[in-house]
Amino acid sequence: MGVARLVVAALVTASLVTEAVVAQSTDAILRQLQANGVDITALNITSTTVPRAQKGCSILTSALVKLFPSQTLTSREASFSNWTESFWSQQQEEVTPKSIFKPACPIDVSSAVLLAELFSCPFAVKSGGHAAFSGASNIQGGLSIDLSGLDNITLSSDQTVASVGAGNVWVDVYNYLEPYGLSVIGGRVSTIGVGGLTTGGGISFFSQEYGWACDNVVNYEVVLASGIIVNANVSSYPDLYWALRGGGNNFGIVTRFDLRTHVQGSLWSGSLIYLPEQSDEAIDAFYYYGVNAASDSKSAVIMNWAYTQGMFFAVADLEYANATINPPIFQNFTAIPAYQNTMEVRTLPEVTDMFQVDNPDGLRESYWTATFALTKEMIAYCVETFETEVVRAANATGYLPALVLQVISTDVTTQMQKNGGNALGLSPSDGNLLLLNLSFMWGDIADDNLILNILGAITSKTIAYAKANGLYKEYLYMNYASQYQAVIPSYGTENFNKLKSVSAKYDPYQVFQNLEPGYFKLSGQAPNTTYPS
Repeated sequence: MGVARLVVAALVTASLVTEAVVAQSTDAILRQLQANGVDITALNITSTTVPRAQKGCSILTSALVKLFPSQTLTSREASFSNWTESFWSQQQEEVTPKSIFKPACPIDVSSAVLLAELFSCPFAVKSGGHAAFSGASNIQGGLSIDLSGLDNITLSSDQTVASVGAGNVWVDVYNYLEPYGLSVIGGRVSTIGVGGLTTGGGISFFSQEYGWACDNVVNYEVVLASGIIVNANVSSYPDLYWALRGGGNNFGIVTRFDLRTHVQGSLWSGSLIYLPEQSDEAIDAFYYYGVNAASDSKSAVIMNWAYTQGMFFAVADLEYANATINPPIFQNFTAIPAYQNTMEVRTLPEVTDMFQVDNPDGLRESYWTATFALTKEMIAYCVETFETEVVRAANATGYLPALVLQVISTDVTTQMQKNGGNALGLSPSDGNLLLLNLSFMWGDIADDNLILNILGAITSKTIAYAKANGLYKEYLYMNYASQYQAVIPSYGTENFNKLKSVSAKYDPYQVFQNLEPGYFKLSGQAPNTTYPS
């Protein structure tokens, strides 16, 4: 955890980026590096002409190897390929960075950002690596910063706040808190990272009662583009605190999340799998749940339609936040004779491990999303469109497409307003909402274009139907969005403009827009504007 220092005499004879990319002065960067404990006299900076190009990343890699030899990986080491193969999706694994840096403390993160600025090297940041599309948390030819070393977890003396390093995955957080009879609002798949899920919003099993993960962050410890480390909360940097509640990776690198705890024991949880002829009953049950969800804040439902082995199945994933068996809110689901029933009392870590089995690593993945007003007709149209379109890729290798529907109830959007509100632009006045997530897995790159076109067709058709029937809601949930969707503008014009203002205030040279180009940025465009033919 000690501060790394330069140990070589002359490292390079070149430095900064062109003025158009990053305008922070060399002197300002060097002063902050010195404050971090770096021996800046060894840098021997004599030029400001290195462009934002591969040469800059080569120089940065050399610097990191000398500065942090045990924390830097290059392609010469076997562990480099092990790391690139550690992502959830094949698309992310196909990206090869110039180097990988594993900070051991927030000051290391600060130094990495400053050095990336100094040598004009684009970078990406990985928490858990669970994004689906290429370049979201890995970067071709640049610097990939892996936060897994920031894995501390501590509990406040009064047990009301858990301080969680951004490199943790959720099951580790839950396992730490379980002996205390506590938990936090976080992810539902065991290996999802704390960082990405929380800065993108963060749906939880407990969102009916507490809101999303971002609504239960007491404080963010964040590295700004200047290299300064600040704490953003309701009383300190409140505008930054607001922006980080759903604004993604646009404002800095969060190194620690201080999360509000709640008392939590075991859950009644599992799946009810229905045969194709029971699909209409499943639609009715899900709609009934949606309009009544606000009556029972302990409940959560993830409703799925999946296509496998030439058949369609409806799957209701039910979670109840205590050990109550067959609570009345789920009665319409349990009344349908299930083909398979896995409901039982489980611990929270056990539930997230169960979800991990259904979300394996190493396949090709694509997520798409949309939001609609909740009606039975909208649900039925989503199911009909999904079933019509997905069969076009029936022969694709390892093909497992799923339509995933969830309710964003007025209880959830009410919780979103606490502590100054979040950046997502949702309100109780929107009524109960239907959140669509298309979650497709397959095994062969040769099928990419066909499957992406199917995903695009389902998304565009359901949106067109919703618009024609007055059911469309512009909001896109960041953690479910595809690379072809522009997320931040969907938060509404006021919030979009406010987020850009916060970015300009804390990142005046737009480091996190230009040098960290991956994922959903403030340009207003989708990450990939070239749609597959």
